[in-house]
Amino acid sequence: MRLGRLICGDIHFQWKYGFYFIYFILTVLYVCGIAALPEHWKTDIASIMIYSDPAAMGLFFMGAIVLLEKSQKVLNAMVVSPVKISEYILSKTVALIAISTVIALILGVVSGSNHLLGITVGTALTSAIFTMLGIIAATKISNLNQFLIVIMPIEIVCFVPPIVGLFVKLPYLFRFFPFTACMNLITGKSVLLSFDMVLVIATLIILYIVARHTVEHMWKSLGGVKL
Repeated sequence: MRLGRLICGDIHFQWKYGFYFIYFILTVLYVCGIAALPEHWKTDIASIMIYSDPAAMGLFFMGAIVLLEKSQKVLNAMVVSPVKISEYILSKTVALIAISTVIALILGVVSGSNHLLGITVGTALTSAIFTMLGIIAATKISNLNQFLIVIMPIEIVCFVPPIVGLFVKLPYLFRFFPFTACMNLITGKSVLLSFDMVLVIATLIILYIVARHTVEHMWKSLGGVKL
């Protein structure tokens, strides 16, 4: 019940600060862009759009979300409340997965994809991974400029190989790169319950453990004094 209220609170927070409006505009632009493409380009371009934006939403916006919570003393209230760290992380993850998967499905339908289930699962898992990365990065910063500096190398590592892999054959070592596996799930190159899905889930579990540790450290040091 408490987790449900936290999720509703995060969704309300996203709505209040214009996340849904921004992505409504972006989705319209993406749909128009896909519709204008030749048929044989649509699925690949849609996959790139899904992977690099709605699925990666948590990485882009988590810094702003956490900084706003710090400035509004939301985190100070959470620390003295019964809310658990796991609930805090999961509520943000679920709230972002919800909007990510809806947008991804819209783009998948417009592109004429025939593996919408794969897009849904792949986007949800990828969104969760990027949200964990965003949380880990956001707990280490005190302003938005710092966050942008921190996530720039993360973006390069996470985005370049999977997108390049759509057009050229990557070395076999990238078979074990979790973000390539995420792209394979979204594009339908990997079926559900495959090695790629196991790799993605294992990566998600590891990042969740790290995120718990970093959030715990952030909560203990709120106000500039370690508790």
